Amino acid sequence: MIRIVIIGGGKVANHLIKAFLNTSDVQLIQIYARNIEQVKQYEDQTDLTDNLQKLKKADVYIISVSDDAIEEVSSNVTEKGLVVHTSGTVSMNSLKNAGKKGIFYLLQSFSKDKEVNFDEIPFCLEAENDEDLELLEQLALTIGKKVYHITSEQRSYLHVAAVFVNNFTNHLYSIGNDLCDKYNVPFDVLYPLIKETALKIETLSPKEAQTGPAIRNDNTTIKKHLDVLNKHQQELYKTLTDSIINGKKL
Repeated sequence: MIRIVIIGGGKVANHLIKAFLNTSDVQLIQIYARNIEQVKQYEDQTDLTDNLQKLKKADVYIISVSDDAIEEVSSNVTEKGLVVHTSGTVSMNSLKNAGKKGIFYLLQSFSKDKEVNFDEIPFCLEAENDEDLELLEQLALTIGKKVYHITSEQRSYLHVAAVFVNNFTNHLYSIGNDLCDKYNVPFDVLYPLIKETALKIETLSPKEAQTGPAIRNDNTTIKKHLDVLNKHQQELYKTLTDSIINGKKL
């Protein structure tokens, strides 16, 4: 039985709390949150505290707080045990606890009221030694199935890639939604196309899957598109079109 403490009350922390409370292989012995109201719903299932000096003894302490708070929070974990954080960009060396350190990064976008399937989430793990890495792998496999050993350097590149495929892509969805609203077209007519594009890259490389006027050098269609866009949308359209054209030449 792995005994853990979760430090944090945000979106990632809450998803982890729910997952670990639903497995019999892990004992979530305590939750720390600066604002105890964020985790009040779990008071009948485990111990709650808003005092880092009162953390219980555990095998693993999972810090899931904002990136700029990781150093300070970790420096206040004085109990022995493996201390990890869930950030995609902060290095393992930023952990300032005196003992063992590691990374427990979940490569997924988390929303407050949207349930996630942990079986489909990649767990990107790092530790200072093989024993601790094995412990983190065991912990991840109690709630998920996909485990990767990723260094801090690799994780920094992976996080940038994730921003492109998730955050930037979602922003493009938002622009598409705005255009549909402007011209009284239901946005859900695009759902099948969005799904097909996402599924396609499971069997083709993104470059092989690329379609559209830019890859065809269809300047007539490109001009028509630009004519219906506002200035900001035009700039973004031109930037992405040039990137696709230049990428084809590589």
